[in-house]
Parts: sequence; structure tokens; C-alpha cells
Amino acid sequence: MAEGGADIGQKEARAMLDVFASVGATHFDLTLTSRSGAKESFRRGVTLADLSRALPSLLDSATRKQRNVIVRPHGLGVSFIQLDDLKADTLARLAPAVFLILKTSPANFQAWIATGGAEDKDFARRLRKGTGADATASGATRIAGSLNFKDKYAPDFPRVLIEQAQPGRTATPAELERLGLVTAPEVVSRPPLPPTRPRSIARARQWPDYARCVKGAPLNSDESGPDISRADFVWCMTAIDWGWSAEDTAARLMEHSRKAQENGEAYAARTASNAAAAVERGRGPRPSRPIETPKQG
Repeated sequence: MAEGGADIGQKEARAMLDVFASVGATHFDLTLTSRSGAKESFRRGVTLADLSRALPSLLDSATRKQRNVIVRPHGLGVSFIQLDDLKADTLARLAPAVFLILKTSPANFQAWIATGGAEDKDFARRLRKGTGADATASGATRIAGSLNFKDKYAPDFPRVLIEQAQPGRTATPAELERLGLVTAPEVVSRPPLPPTRPRSIARARQWPDYARCVKGAPLNSDESGPDISRADFVWCMTAIDWGWSAEDTAARLMEHSRKAQENGEAYAARTASNAAAAVERGRGPRPSRPIETPKQG
């Protein structure tokens, strides 16, 4: 990294950590991944002070080795909601409520909201739906100032930059609802279950074809390839509908999905949990013809 780039990177990274600290973040999980998305290292619960001290060498090493620096924030009495894969025209609507907006690539943005109390997964799901954000966002992000190493960006890897910061800005669920950012709770009328579910029982020892789910997924936000988050979600829904538990499905997803490997077990567990909830609500795609797998190992 050139000297000017190093200065910009460290300044942006420190500013991002300061903004997270202003709303209650005290420590971070730290992951390094390769350009292909493979996990290179992981440290849980790095304190804000330790991460700040390590920034110069961490960013320099990551740039030389083409590694992504990914952090997941934690704090006492605060929940962080990540709104990912946003377009520029949605930012004005979100700006009053968020404490941080990142520009993660030339056409993609990510916003963060801090709320008090324990995590409410259903509220976070409705907030993501209401803002048009990625429904399966992992809650981890590349640190500002670092380079976004993905093969599709080579050789001009974009730098993650702070687009907007409002230090200390927190929001209550009621305020977010008043701003029109949250969809209404779903009222589901559940018909009586049939006596048996032959499809699930018959396929209880098979897994769906992951490659077929990727092939059938819609394009991602920058139209450079399939939306892997959506493919992961549909694959998990199919597996759970076929009789696998959410826990087994999450473990299997880690073997198939590069995004799951990049973002860690929490992403896989969250995707499987959301898929299980969607199956339970009777929502989401149910293929008219099963996705076959030739043989299970």
C-alpha cells in the first residue's frame, strides 16, 4: 500500500471503530479471509483498545497478502442491525436513523442501526425487509479503510469508505416504525396440517443440490453473478422442508457455501434459522419438482 493509501486506510478504520464505540461497541470478532472467501484466521472478542493498536500492522499485512479484514461488533445492552447491499437511492430514507453508512464497493452501500436491549430477530428481519436490504446479512463487515479483495474487482480493488457517520446515534423500534422503515408483523393463518408429509419423510436422508440452487438464484445487486445469500436461503429452506434440522442444515451449509465460510458459523446458523422460520410460516419457494441429489456421502 502506498503511503497515502496507508494513511487513508488507518484514518478510516479508526474513525469507524470510534463510531461503533460511540453507540456501545466494546469488542469485535475479527476474521481474515482470502480473495476467494476462504477463512484464513479468526479471533473472538478482540477489545476495542487491542484492535485499535493493531490497526497499522493489520491493514498493512492484509494489503500485502490480499486479505479481507472483517469485524463483527458486540456490546453490552446494545444490538447492531446491519442493512447490506443497499443502493445509493435508498440512503436518504435511512440517513436519519443510522449511525454509520459504509461504501463497500463502487455501487453498494451498507448501513448500521443501533438499538437498545437484546437482539430481536423478527424485528431485524422486518427492518431489513422494509428497507430492501439483504435478508440474510451476517452482521459482520469489512472494516473501513481496508480493501475489498474479491476476484471480480481485480486488479483495482475498491477501498471500503465511510459515507456517513452520526456518532452516538441510536434508534428505538418505535422510532424506526414511525419512519416507515419496518414492515408490519405478518399474520399467518395456518391451515390444519395433513396427517402425513410424505415429501419430507421420503427425503429425510437426502440433501438438496446446492449447485442447482446457485444456478437458479437471481443476480446479485451489482449483476456480476448469482445472489449467494438468496441461494443459501433457498437451499436451507429446501433442506429443512425435507426433514433436516436447522442445526444440521447450518453445519452442512458451511461445507457448501463460500459466503458461509467467509462469514462464519453465525451466518450459517442465522440463515438456517431464518429459513426454518419461513418454512414454519408456510412462506417461501417450494419447488414443484424436488431438487435431486444423486448420492449422499
